[in-house]
Amino acid sequence: MGNSSDVIVVGAGVVGAACAYYATRSGLSVTVIDRGPVAGGTTGAGEGNLLVSDKEPGPELELALLSTRLWRQLAEPLPLQIEYEAKGGLVVASDAVAMETLREFAKRQEKAGVLAEEIPADRLADLEPHLAPGLAGGFHYPQDAQVQPALAAAHLLRASGARIRLGEEVTGLLAATTGEVTGVRTTTGTVHAPHVVNATGTWGGELARRAGTELPVLPRRGFVLVTEPLPRVVRHKVYAADYVADVASGSAALQTSPVVEGTPAGPVLIGASRERVGFDRTLSVEALRRLAAQATALFPVLAGVRAVRAYAGFRPYLPDHLPAIGRDPRVPGLLHACGHEGAGIGLAPATGVLIAGMLSGAELPLDATPFSPARFAEGSGPAAP
Repeated sequence: MGNSSDVIVVGAGVVGAACAYYATRSGLSVTVIDRGPVAGGTTGAGEGNLLVSDKEPGPELELALLSTRLWRQLAEPLPLQIEYEAKGGLVVASDAVAMETLREFAKRQEKAGVLAEEIPADRLADLEPHLAPGLAGGFHYPQDAQVQPALAAAHLLRASGARIRLGEEVTGLLAATTGEVTGVRTTTGTVHAPHVVNATGTWGGELARRAGTELPVLPRRGFVLVTEPLPRVVRHKVYAADYVADVASGSAALQTSPVVEGTPAGPVLIGASRERVGFDRTLSVEALRRLAAQATALFPVLAGVRAVRAYAGFRPYLPDHLPAIGRDPRVPGLLHACGHEGAGIGLAPATGVLIAGMLSGAELPLDATPFSPARFAEGSGPAAP
């Protein structure tokens, strides 16, 4: 039957693409449905960060370390256009206190399998010749990498061999009288499958509601500034130590901390801001001004460079900062793969492997319990702060 498969993945961003890729590799037939184009949401507005350097030891770091290995494997079969670069990250400290904080953080990470090398102040210029003088030192993280996110999602989706239906919105789920999922209803008809994966990113909560369940996904807005193409002035992903605290914060207020990186195509990308303002796309002059000022403080050479554009995106935020990966406790046959906040591009392959394993009954490469959507069900106790 033409409109029937084993699994429907809703969402053609990088997480949906990874779920489709690993599910088809498990022998399942997959249909991917998205109301817009490939990578039309958070994926297309991301920097393409594949980071382990910003994560505390714990479940998310385990997911990131697995994903780091998987991205390296994926870079082989996927075309060069995905711009996979294992260039490493450099986290810098402005003073001795920040340096000591980084040192303690790196020690904890190393116990969890992260490679981190302390770089004294006088060696920073070897890694990044254009860095501002006067920094206290930093840590080099060789496992950090980068991809071009929209192209990575598109090529992963193509390589999956899944059927793809774009420009088609899922309006609800189909269910048997016993409650099990039997497919989805879309703006153009119905598609049948015994399993539906919610990979709709920031809209994960809305799709959950349409399915008759709940997932407290909220949008957290961020901006990226893009410069004119330059020779390679920034070699690694470079960010200030306070970025780690901003990522872990639950604040709704505007936070900015400089994250600067070059790209193979030439432009330098400057982030990272985060604030909870609903789905408001208005460009924030204050956020952009802060980002520019902080980036030029790190790299004075950027002061004379033109920013050619800025774009906004929404990170799918869950209150405990962990993604929801796994079966919905209320709707049999519905699985969630969303809520990765700003780390979805980095965490996509591991998420895809977990979802595919759950669908096919394969052994999972790590304990998925901390990511279970059941933690948000009523009566399961309060979520971690």
